[in-house]
Amino acid sequence: QLQLVESGGGLVQPGGSLRLSCVASGSIFSRYAMSWYRQAPGKQRELVARIISGGITNYVDSVKGRFTISRDNAKNTVYLQMNSLKPEDTAVYYCNGKWGYDYWGQGTQVTVSS
Repeated sequence: QLQLVESGGGLVQPGGSLRLSCVASGSIFSRYAMSWYRQAPGKQRELVARIISGGITNYVDSVKGRFTISRDNAKNTVYLQMNSLKPEDTAVYYCNGKWGYDYWGQGTQVTVSS
């Protein structure tokens, strides 16, 4: 049982940066593999970044070199630092925790536009 709350989304110009945060509660956070997904209108949900409990990270090719996922187990928090943002990054971003079952936050809107 895990509760997830995202924050940090908003409107940003192309080339700008945002940092998303996901605060977890209700379970033992360090056991969970944590991920960020996104979904744009008319498109499938896409895995953006994942950090496994051991610290290994993976990224979808389109964000490699621009996004960084990290976790602070002492704060029960996962972050997604997003740099050099593009209009194609516009989507609702969802925090996900997995340890047998999948748990989801409500999402936070990221809009990249001038």
